Amino acid sequence: MKQYERKTENRIFILLFLLLAIVSSSLIYFRLKEEPIQRNMDVTEEVSFSMSMVPDYNGVPYAEIHENIPFISCKDTKEYIHFSELDECGRCGIAEAVIGEEMLASEERGSIGQIKPSGWQTVRYDDLIADKYLYNRCHLIAYELCSINDDARNLVTGTRSMNIYGMLPFENMTVQYIHDTGNHVYYRATPVFSQEDLVCKGILLEAYSIEDAGKGLSFCVFCYNVQPGIEIDYQTGESRRIDYQIEKEIPLQKEYVLNIRSLKFHDPDCEGVLAMSENNKEIRIATRDELIEEGYTPCGICNP
Repeated sequence: MKQYERKTENRIFILLFLLLAIVSSSLIYFRLKEEPIQRNMDVTEEVSFSMSMVPDYNGVPYAEIHENIPFISCKDTKEYIHFSELDECGRCGIAEAVIGEEMLASEERGSIGQIKPSGWQTVRYDDLIADKYLYNRCHLIAYELCSINDDARNLVTGTRSMNIYGMLPFENMTVQYIHDTGNHVYYRATPVFSQEDLVCKGILLEAYSIEDAGKGLSFCVFCYNVQPGIEIDYQTGESRRIDYQIEKEIPLQKEYVLNIRSLKFHDPDCEGVLAMSENNKEIRIATRDELIEEGYTPCGICNP
């Protein structure tokens, strides 16, 4: 009888242990599903960035910093993402990640209208901005790179110019590199605020391809948080019109898709790009005149 009772107690103990293990595993799973993966990694950083390195804005939406060499390098290819917590003013801090194919977005981005980043103002300039609104909710690490959309730690108040002409070409370049090679990229976005300003002066973007030690992808650029024709109060996010004139006409660099076989260049959303063979496709950030000088001709469909 005692032996039977002992066996029964052992069975109950085993069942309770298994139940506890299942519950613990479930809690860990759901926590990982809800929170971005965060961990320490082997990153080297030798030089510090400062705004004194940034040239005055001259009409070009970004500037190369530190000879376009990132301040960091990395050898660890394990994917992760980390966002800084919001500070006492509700401002974002550094966002960094090791990005591979598994982290790239595979679904359409959802709404982020419920997020109000620091300094957010809803204001329109219909005759100055093609998309009318001055500000976008700018992802520090683009949704297409990390599949994380509505995390307030990843969203800043940014001008349409910074979002589309400053950051997007480098985000697309990074996605394209990962798709083409299957390699990993260390990626860091640093919003730069002055004192207690609620709107950042710009974002420092850095990327470094890990497996090939930066040979495939490497950049360090400061994307200006400005909008031509508009003066921004970075302390509050308020804005007003100004007379705007660049002293020197500077050709705008932007992202183009080249067909290296037909020697035509396209806007990224051109329907001709969809029909293009991947073997013939090359993404380039350049001016229109630079491509024409190289022998390329503009596409007749999108007329880039």
